[in-house]
Amino acid sequence: MKYYLISGEASGDLHGSNLIKELQKEDPNADIRCWGGDLMAAAGATLVKHYKDLAFMGFVEVIKNLPTILRNIKFCKEDIAAYQPDVLVLIDYPGFNLRIAEWAHKQGYKVVYYISPQVWAWKENRVKQMKQCIDLMLCILPFEKDYYKTKWNWEVEYVGHPLVEVVERKKKLTVDSLQLIGKEAKLTDQSLQLTGENTETSTTLSTVNPQLSSNIIALLPGSRKQEIAKKLPIMLSVASYFPEYTFVVAKAPGLEDDFYTPFLSTATNVTSVRNQTYDLLMKAHAALVTSGTATLETALFAVPEVVCYKGNNISYQIAKRLIHIKYISLVNLIMNKAIVTELIQHELTTENLVRELKLITQSTDHRQKMIDDYLALKALLSKGGNASTHAAKQIIKLIS
Repeated sequence: MKYYLISGEASGDLHGSNLIKELQKEDPNADIRCWGGDLMAAAGATLVKHYKDLAFMGFVEVIKNLPTILRNIKFCKEDIAAYQPDVLVLIDYPGFNLRIAEWAHKQGYKVVYYISPQVWAWKENRVKQMKQCIDLMLCILPFEKDYYKTKWNWEVEYVGHPLVEVVERKKKLTVDSLQLIGKEAKLTDQSLQLTGENTETSTTLSTVNPQLSSNIIALLPGSRKQEIAKKLPIMLSVASYFPEYTFVVAKAPGLEDDFYTPFLSTATNVTSVRNQTYDLLMKAHAALVTSGTATLETALFAVPEVVCYKGNNISYQIAKRLIHIKYISLVNLIMNKAIVTELIQHELTTENLVRELKLITQSTDHRQKMIDDYLALKALLSKGGNASTHAAKQIIKLIS
């Protein structure tokens, strides 16, 4: 069978890569073409366009880049028509993918949507169109199945959250590797490379050193240049208040090192890591995290966190009037309560960050309560089983 997958973000690249692996297990003759990233390409798909060329954030940014977006949509339709897939699998990225879904349905293609657009937060009117042009909706948040059934009389599939399997696999691989290496062996492959921007040397921190988890603060500022430029300077501004910690910035895989250099050159206890975000979270004592998928990843690694959001003010004011949800972080949304503190727009200040970071680094009771809530969150997200496997089986069932 021929599969055409479209993802426009780093998180979609991750989930798309795991879905590709499961599709190949279920269908050894699978021919897969995709829009995504390095992970999807490494999994065996032919990469058409990289997500770093597609990521435009906010209302203002989308309007400014509208000609490019329209050209991408036109090219995508032409490429699908030339490839003639048996099924089109759209992964999140609704602004782009819903346009493709509507067109693809009219052309007679089977359309699967993996990771539902967050229509429960805003633009609910999209659901009528979605019901007409999507043959199979695969949801990863537990409340979405009831939402679609109760409010829209639409039967969708809840497959579990793919991050659960990703994080658990990482933990297991690390534990297994350490057991094989042994206490006396060199841990080169299991070390976390932290490269200081102010020096020409690298610091190697062993994963088995128990002191590491007590002096690292992880900073996850996002994957897009616009959001990083807004939030990272504020996140880094707290480093001088915590000289006993090393603040480690997780660089986005799609951005060059030079982009980060101006941000990382201002403090002596600040350094960075690339392509090692999960290794970083396995060692971190606490984290400052941009809103989005990273908040959930941090929770699944049981790291106390503060959620940070600051965007273009015009985009934020528009979104504030259109989006009606109690929380912006997935952790709080899924549990429907304030497990982690969210510092949004004008609330994201050095003073507020220092206060909240002190709380999650120094208060044992506060830390334990947050970790207990994380365990409840994980249990809820695991009810659907292995998300990638379940999704692959559902997709193949649809086209068989």
